[in-house]
Amino acid sequence: MVTGNISVQTENIFPIIKKFLYSDQEIFLRELIANAVDATTKLQTLAKRGEVQGEIGDTTIEVKVDTEGKTITISDRGIGMTAEETQKYLSEVAFSSASEFLEKYKEGSIIGHFGLGFYSGFMVAHKIEVVTKSYKDAPAVRWICDGSTQYSIEETLKAHRGTDIILHVGEEEKDYLDQYKIEGLLDKYCKFLPIQIQCGTKQDDGKELPNIINNTSPAWKKSPSELTDADYAAFYSELHPMQAAPLFWIHLNIDYPFNLTGILYFPRVSNAMEAHKNKVQLYCNQVFVTDDVKEILPEFLTLLHGVIDSPDIPLNVSRSALQSDREVKKITQYITKKVADKLAELFKNDREDYQKKWNDIGIFVKYGYISDEKFAERAKEFTLFKTVDSDYYTFEELKEKIKDNQTDKHNRLVIIYSNNLQAHHMAIEAAKARNFIVLETDAVIDNHYIQKLEYSGENVSFVRVDSDTADNLVQKDEKRETILNETEQEKVKTTFESVTKSTPSVSVELKPLSPDDQPVLITRSEYMRRMNEMRQFTQSEMGSMFPDMVNVIVNTNHPLIADKLLTINDEAGQTQFAQYLFDLARISQGMLSGADLAAFVKRSLEFVK
Repeated sequence: MVTGNISVQTENIFPIIKKFLYSDQEIFLRELIANAVDATTKLQTLAKRGEVQGEIGDTTIEVKVDTEGKTITISDRGIGMTAEETQKYLSEVAFSSASEFLEKYKEGSIIGHFGLGFYSGFMVAHKIEVVTKSYKDAPAVRWICDGSTQYSIEETLKAHRGTDIILHVGEEEKDYLDQYKIEGLLDKYCKFLPIQIQCGTKQDDGKELPNIINNTSPAWKKSPSELTDADYAAFYSELHPMQAAPLFWIHLNIDYPFNLTGILYFPRVSNAMEAHKNKVQLYCNQVFVTDDVKEILPEFLTLLHGVIDSPDIPLNVSRSALQSDREVKKITQYITKKVADKLAELFKNDREDYQKKWNDIGIFVKYGYISDEKFAERAKEFTLFKTVDSDYYTFEELKEKIKDNQTDKHNRLVIIYSNNLQAHHMAIEAAKARNFIVLETDAVIDNHYIQKLEYSGENVSFVRVDSDTADNLVQKDEKRETILNETEQEKVKTTFESVTKSTPSVSVELKPLSPDDQPVLITRSEYMRRMNEMRQFTQSEMGSMFPDMVNVIVNTNHPLIADKLLTINDEAGQTQFAQYLFDLARISQGMLSGADLAAFVKRSLEFVK
């Protein structure tokens, strides 16, 4: 038997590994399985070169959980190790200065692979036993370490080539002795590794079969020419079970100036943005790293689903997080360009189908337009605007469509929109009666998108259809005269101020509108409303500074004002009639409910008696 000390520059390297190196304790299984895959892949490479005698046979990696013996065993049939190799690879921690490592790790600045994967086993084991036999003509050896810097190594017997790593699980980590927990971790971290992994057995039609955890040939590792639409859809279901089918996908495959493969899917997002974030998984040579890929994907593309695999993406020492650098930026630019190219291709090749998908695609495009200048330049050609009549226009098409009728006195294009077709029905109809085009903008991101367009130098202004009277949505120099004299106007304003005083943040304004317009309308300040809606989107606390301002517009040219209200002899009757008209306006805006609605019904019944 040979004994010795593990070659490190500090006595407390194992506490460092156990407590600081890995953000998730469960990663130990990924690291040990990845080592087993490496050993097996090396054997396959040597066999192809004719350096391995005979057939290599079954290369399945097996994971066994022994609850009674309190062990987890990872067994491979890879190249194995000789006694000399065991001492070299297991007894020398592969970096120059542990103290320097710890200092740099705290700063998060170490990039690279340091051969520490094996030692992650000590996060759950108080002792690790390794039994290994090389593919070379050499005796098997047993290596044992109890978590200190001391180890022992001796010859032993082993029936076949490969390595068994036996973790003697500590009392505090006994949860890992649960078979289902281990299967879950294998499914999470090892689902697409290229070597078959078995964990226990399963029943299939009364037969007991090996329980194979992984898909060794995932779709992203194949050429697009090998895959059908059904293959892509099946792989999406494998990644995201129970999810609705994706809209379309992008197959990434590049080998210069960096290596990157993957498949990105466009899910059906609609307005549920947060529910779809962080669904892109990052792999390094099919080893799962993380699903937090914000360093690689721009914020707007974190809504995508799928897989990215690259050996060139720099990882921290534990392979559990990304390190930002110049190469990552190149990858980000590449992916963004591929997404823009795909959207442009879909729009150009089949606009009708693209329009059908716009409710889901739109949120990606608008998010990208807001947050990424280079993407915004491309997005102009495939961004669509949907009208309340379900017509679709590009920005250039929309400007051409509205320029004659919706250009205001400042020579600025006024784009009218609604984010609630039901609530704004009356205002929409009034706008359409004047041949205005009204857009439907009901996505949570639309306020930010609108503001971005207004400040983009396009000389456009967006106004919500209920922000003013239909005549004043597009401000012209034309002016309609009122049929009321000054005394009558003052009387009308005083009456309506008396009935609206109990409603918070209300102002009363008289306007000489068309007799065909409503007698009383309610509008909201475009600026204040936008501030409130943006506050809700960002969950900002400053929203309390912006009350919901309501403007009550009284149409002085309407017969019910000029010929009815002013002819009522007593003041109480005028007030009651004004209240009725105000309540009708509030009903059209969905503002009347509860006790106020009950009172309105009661007053209405009195009117019809």
